[in-house]
Amino acid sequence: MKAMRSTHLVAIVGGSGSGKGWLVQRLGRLLGEQACHLSLDSFYRDRSHLAPRRRQSLNFDTPRAIDWDSAEQALRDCQAGRATHVPRYDFATHRRLPATTPWQPKPLVLVEGLSLLVRPPVRRLFDLKIYLDCPPGLRLRRRLLRDVAERGRSASMVKQQFRRTVAPMHARYVEPQQRWADLILAQPFRKPDILQLADRLWTLLTATAPLQSWMRGPFHTELLTLLECHDNPA
Repeated sequence: MKAMRSTHLVAIVGGSGSGKGWLVQRLGRLLGEQACHLSLDSFYRDRSHLAPRRRQSLNFDTPRAIDWDSAEQALRDCQAGRATHVPRYDFATHRRLPATTPWQPKPLVLVEGLSLLVRPPVRRLFDLKIYLDCPPGLRLRRRLLRDVAERGRSASMVKQQFRRTVAPMHARYVEPQQRWADLILAQPFRKPDILQLADRLWTLLTATAPLQSWMRGPFHTELLTLLECHDNPA
């Protein structure tokens, strides 16, 4: 009999404002203690050695902005079911905070980020790869709401950054990752796609621990309820 693995990694990829965090939140409601969330944003390179004005002008939407060595090590720890350490990043000042966060993986690790599938060694770590397809106008509106409220940016700064770096980097790096996705979710989410996602998640859950077959139906129904109730996730 094939041995069960204790941890499986799920990649959730999409442009800035595509609803990655929203999807992780909804999946977390369904999966409860079976899942945890890890963001690639935590692994931005430290820019504390640069002047604040210089930090603000950097391109944060290129894969080169990520400390891939640290990110890959954390993901490999998660895949092996080992505790790891996650950097703490301050988006208002574009620098890492001194202390890391001790982090213990759960059976399903939901990992979200702009460029998770760009590098083959990292891409191969994931058991399920999801791409969120979202039109640029909607992504910009969501980014405005988030960055002004949570990251101390002005609306003009957000729009300028979106035009200069976010949109071009999306076309260059983010959108091409669809080719490696196991599942593409276009917005608003369609019922067949949600059911396919439920099937894939159920398979991973049952590979982690034995589950009663009667639970499959309620699991699918609850995921439909969580994702169909909101056509425009933020």
